[in-house]
Amino acid sequence: MNYEIKQYDKFRFLEEGEGEPLLLLHGLFGALSNFSDLVEHFRKQYKVIVPLLPLFDLDIFHTTVGGFEKYIQRFIEVREYDQIHLLGNSLGGHVALLHVLKHPERIKSLILTGSSGLFENGMGDTYPKRGDYEYIRKKSELTFYDPAKATKELVDEVFEITNNRLKVIKIISLAKSAIRNNLGEEVSQIKQPTLLIWGNNDTITPPFVAKEFNRLIPNSELYFIDKCGHAPMMEVPGEFNKILESFLTKLKQPAATVV
Repeated sequence: MNYEIKQYDKFRFLEEGEGEPLLLLHGLFGALSNFSDLVEHFRKQYKVIVPLLPLFDLDIFHTTVGGFEKYIQRFIEVREYDQIHLLGNSLGGHVALLHVLKHPERIKSLILTGSSGLFENGMGDTYPKRGDYEYIRKKSELTFYDPAKATKELVDEVFEITNNRLKVIKIISLAKSAIRNNLGEEVSQIKQPTLLIWGNNDTITPPFVAKEFNRLIPNSELYFIDKCGHAPMMEVPGEFNKILESFLTKLKQPAATVV
């Protein structure tokens, strides 16, 4: 995916296509490449936006779920986006949830996939080990149903991050922030139409998490994808895009007229 990374004010982001904004938030070890198939598919009908979250650029006190929510709020205000379809994967879903609860006015719909916010098991019982490539490879493979999806390129990217002492400190800070910032019953206040797309084999935010989101968020619908882990938009992009397109198309249709 060779799209131009734009710079506006202090924000770096990808923006492709025209139409209603479809704003995508990546996870803790995420990157633009996570959304390559999604961007390519939806840029024909929507303005697809992927901000680069400053995972390692904020000071340690703002390297939190709340700190990133404030960053996204400023980004949306500066760019004057409105009627946004807000999609988040993993930590990005958590940030999206917090944003909708705090600033619902510009959000038209919410899409969550493998989102934290109620429960997540991203680190398991251990935290990233510096210099241990095999550990990082195994952790990366756990993201997917098919371990082969954890390519050498992807593992190398994660290894480079976890080999930096300051970045590891910030990763741990973020992971702990996600656990502390458990939204629980709060998510029942969300009024936007919400789509939940989950991997049936997600071990980081298991299927019971999706069912709990579905139970708590009033106007939500849930779809499971078999043989799929924590990042459905990467592992099964065709099926993911089909479910998302159907959801967005329904939102475009005018409400039925009551006679």
